[in-house]
Amino acid sequence: MKNIYKVSAIACFILSIGIIFTSCNKSGTDTINIGEYESLTGSEATFGQSSHNGLVLAVEEVNNSGGLLGKQINLITEDNQGKPSETQTVVQKLINRDKVVAIIGEVASSRSKAGAPICQAAKIPMITPASTNPEVTTIGDYIFRVCFIDPFQATVMSKFAINSMKVTKIALLIDQKNAYSTGLADNFRQVYTSMGGQIVEEQKYSAGDKDFKAQLTAIKATNPEAIFIPGYYTDVNLISIQAREIGLTCPLFGSDGWESEKLTEGKAKDALEGSFFSTHVSADDPSPKIQDYIKKYKSKYNKEPDAMSFLAYDAGMILFDAIKKANSTEGEKIKNELAKTKDFPGVTGIITINQQRNAVKPAVVLEIKDGKFVYKETIAP
Repeated sequence: MKNIYKVSAIACFILSIGIIFTSCNKSGTDTINIGEYESLTGSEATFGQSSHNGLVLAVEEVNNSGGLLGKQINLITEDNQGKPSETQTVVQKLINRDKVVAIIGEVASSRSKAGAPICQAAKIPMITPASTNPEVTTIGDYIFRVCFIDPFQATVMSKFAINSMKVTKIALLIDQKNAYSTGLADNFRQVYTSMGGQIVEEQKYSAGDKDFKAQLTAIKATNPEAIFIPGYYTDVNLISIQAREIGLTCPLFGSDGWESEKLTEGKAKDALEGSFFSTHVSADDPSPKIQDYIKKYKSKYNKEPDAMSFLAYDAGMILFDAIKKANSTEGEKIKNELAKTKDFPGVTGIITINQQRNAVKPAVVLEIKDGKFVYKETIAP
């Protein structure tokens, strides 16, 4: 009898373990795991935080409408701390441990370039909301973006400088270790000079520098009509202040890396008055789609959305649309549907993914007035 009870106990234990595993497996099939990697902390944390907020809105909207393929979306978010090395670690975790079917990230091109090869090797579709460096999507056919690329952004600011502002002499100030900054500067130099503009001086800095006066003094000596700074808001804030302190009064031109509520903090509010930058969307746009998004964002987060949140929302909605059309969570099928995206009605405009897996869409130029970003003009692709 003792042996019978012992066998029965073992059988019950095995049965209970089986029930537990069955329950876990069943729970897993009720959701679709989507990965996200962002700089939620670090020097450009506002980019990651805004991007995450926009993606959360997209997930909630789909889940509240019944989900996707009869399941709820489970968003798994990782903070890469603004570091390419940490990006590699968290992307591997998302793929190997969390078993995500697709990944959204990052804003910064250097970090997207760190994560993309891992996604490509694993055949997991990746969509970057805002990385504009052209090399990102050349990594492989599983890598997409919903933003324009730097050659177009460079064309936008070149046209704006020459046609709208009549500026023919510009100096460049470049973050020398940042793929976003160097790539955009290269594109701007080529387009601007081809249109008849002159680059009168080029100076370089490294992200995180605190003293830019040597570079700015060299620029001032060439008497430019404007300075193009394709960098991130953290550095531009200090650069603008120090430029005015040494008597540089010309307008500063920039790119989408400027767009953050922290750009005009402190003395930079006055220093950046009358400066301009290109970006993806304007909150001044009366489009019902844009204004509805702004209303939803403010209701949830009690603040105004920026371009990074708009783009992440679009990235999420385009991905979910592709999964729905594929009627599958298989990477190859999702990838194939993403590649077919045409005239998708995003909040940042009508989006078509071209053969290079880049978005074809217009850009806007914003002017800084009293610390606010005010719509100036739209330039089509």
